[in-house]
Amino acid sequence: MTKKELRAAMKRRNLELTGSRRSEASARFFAAVERLPAFAAAHCIALYCALGDEPETQPLFARWPAAGKRLIVPRVEGEEMNFYDYDSAGLVPGAFGIAEPGPEARPCDPHRIDLLVVPGVAFTAAGDRLGRGRGYYDTYLSRHGMRAVKVGVCYRHQVVGELPVEPHDVKMDILCTDL
Repeated sequence: MTKKELRAAMKRRNLELTGSRRSEASARFFAAVERLPAFAAAHCIALYCALGDEPETQPLFARWPAAGKRLIVPRVEGEEMNFYDYDSAGLVPGAFGIAEPGPEARPCDPHRIDLLVVPGVAFTAAGDRLGRGRGYYDTYLSRHGMRAVKVGVCYRHQVVGELPVEPHDVKMDILCTDL
């Protein structure tokens, strides 16, 4: 299966999940993220604002800061992505219809991020990841000074035996799913 075919198949399967199934699965694997020693040790956590076919992150935007975590979210700026402090009142519609921090948000240097939660189209158990095809996460994760623990999150059907991997693809350190 080509990357394009795999992306289409996974999106279709993700969208077939009912709202309650998506919520239950997301709650299970984000609970697994919260049990990680890397989460306990993290001061600054990067989290994505979910699209309709991705694991739900909305409940975490209140819970993680209440637990003393600095929460940052991505903003696409031309051909690159950067992370900024999360502020629910400061989110604006951004690239590809994804909510992102507005122009007043405080930026976060990559070396300050302790844990980075990464969405994907498909993953392998070994940590290989297939993204949406623009390379924003791979480019960001390859930046100088990046030391964050990279945690991929996905539904169980998104875990596949193998993926076409390219030299610029960045592996995840940990994969959390609803298995």
